Amino acid sequence: MSEEVVDSRHGGVDDLRLRAWTFNAEDSACSFLCRVNEEASDKVLEVEQKYNEVRRPVYSKRNEIIQSIPNFWFTAILSHPILCELVSDEDQKVLKYLHSLDVEDFKDVKSGYSITFSFKPNPYFEDTKLVKVFRFSDNGTTSVSGTSIHWKHGMDLANGSVAEKQGNKRPLPEESFFKWFNDNPKDSSEAIQDEVADIIKEDLWPNPLKFFNHDADSDDYEDGNSDDDDDEEDDDEIENGADGFEDDEPDDDDDNES
Repeated sequence: MSEEVVDSRHGGVDDLRLRAWTFNAEDSACSFLCRVNEEASDKVLEVEQKYNEVRRPVYSKRNEIIQSIPNFWFTAILSHPILCELVSDEDQKVLKYLHSLDVEDFKDVKSGYSITFSFKPNPYFEDTKLVKVFRFSDNGTTSVSGTSIHWKHGMDLANGSVAEKQGNKRPLPEESFFKWFNDNPKDSSEAIQDEVADIIKEDLWPNPLKFFNHDADSDDYEDGNSDDDDDEEDDDEIENGADGFEDDEPDDDDDNES
C-alpha cells in the first residue's frame, strides 16, 4: 500500500476525530448554557415573587384610595389608547358601575394570574365580580377561564343585543368588551396571546393614574407618530430646499451679458 493512501486514510480518521470532538464540545457548551439559563430563570422568578409579595399590600391600599374617586377605572380605561377602542357605547354604560379592578399573580408566579373587575349593583347583570383567570402548567399548556355573566333580562351585551324600553331587541353596532370574559380558548400547548389581558396586566394596572390623568398619549403612544411627522417635515424641507437651489442658480444669459 502506498504512503499516499495511508496518509489519506490517516488524515480522514483525524478529521472524523476532530469533528466528533467539536460536536461533543458544542453539545457540552449548549448543555451548560441551558442549565445556566434555567437557573437564571428560576432566580428571576424568585425575585419577582418576592417583590410581588412586597407590592401586594401597596396595591390593596391603592385600591382603597381609588374607590373614593368617582369613575376612576371608567376614566382610565376610556383614556387608554387601545382599550378605549374595544369599548362600545353600551359597554361604557356598564363600566360606569365599575368600582374596582385587581390583577393578582398566583403565589407561584409562573403558574398564572387573575384579573378581577368588581361592580356596584347595576341594571345589567347579577354578578358583583367578573374574573378572567390564566393558568400555566408545567407541561407547557395554558388554560383560560372567565366568569359566565348572569345578564338580567334583555341586557345581554355579550350576545349582541339589548332590549329597548318597548321590549324589542335591537342589534349592537359593535362587539361588546364583555364578550372577552367568555372568549376562552381550550387548553393549548402553544402560548396564548391575549392582547386585552396583556394590556391590563402590563400597562393599565401598574400605573392607572397615568391614564386617568390623560398623560398616556403624550408620554408613550405619540412618540412613533411624532417621529413620522418629523420625517415628513424633513422630507418637505429637502424638497423645498431643492426647489430653492434651483431658483438661485445663475442665469447663463446674465453671465454672458456681464
